[in-house]
Amino acid sequence: MAAYLNNRFVNNEEAVLHVSDLSMQRGYAVFDYLRAINSVPIFIDDHLNRFVASAAAMHFSISKSKTELDDIIVELLRITNLPVAGVRMMYTGGYAPDFYNPVEPNLVITCNPLKLPTKEDFDKGISIITYEFQRDLPHIKSINYQMAVWLQPLLKKQLADDVLYFQNNSVTEFPRCNLFMITADDKLVTPVNNILLGITRKHILALAEGIMEIEERDIKTEELYCAKELFYASSTKRILPVIQVDGKLVADGKPGDVTKSLYYKLLELEFSITELASR
Repeated sequence: MAAYLNNRFVNNEEAVLHVSDLSMQRGYAVFDYLRAINSVPIFIDDHLNRFVASAAAMHFSISKSKTELDDIIVELLRITNLPVAGVRMMYTGGYAPDFYNPVEPNLVITCNPLKLPTKEDFDKGISIITYEFQRDLPHIKSINYQMAVWLQPLLKKQLADDVLYFQNNSVTEFPRCNLFMITADDKLVTPVNNILLGITRKHILALAEGIMEIEERDIKTEELYCAKELFYASSTKRILPVIQVDGKLVADGKPGDVTKSLYYKLLELEFSITELASR
């Protein structure tokens, strides 16, 4: 499988960094991740904008323009030629002599097969637990997933699929997804503070605009237990219904009508992007 390291295309096993890199010494790096279907990247402009913004927010001096990054990704997709691919872009803190201060960043871009949730996964839905925690620098897509990984044994013990963070009785986000709630009066509500603004989140809100009332606001933890529908969304998950929270069923424990409608609208949007690119 091919990858890109700084200024050249290499095999995956050659995409290696020196131990002095700040990503290993201090966990200091940013990344972004996008999907591609039949070598067509989905929402690539949005992902590139967020990737560059994250790098700037981490004080990285980057040499590649968004156009150059786009060209690299397109070429990497051509080389790998995968039907469904996940493209991961990462800027690291570089080879710091003092192992502390960022220097010239390293750029690593990988492209690997990606398995997306099926319709059966959607129909089944997911079970989640809540946990009090707030990510550092939540507006930046960093590589710091320490808490999410540390919580994996608890998820297995609780027979849960994912964890939803909250702070001061307000829920924020999942480690890799954004939360959406349908209220009893059919409003689409999603958190807006202390979160990473997801790309799929952005497009779901656009799809819902004009169809239903939308609120971007804090969601209290207790609201989850009386929600009409809950779902989460991301580039790798698309949309998956949340059917159980902390052992309590959400409504009747089945995917709701609004969740289903937005799920199919998102699939249609992705299909239109790939169809347009193939013409």
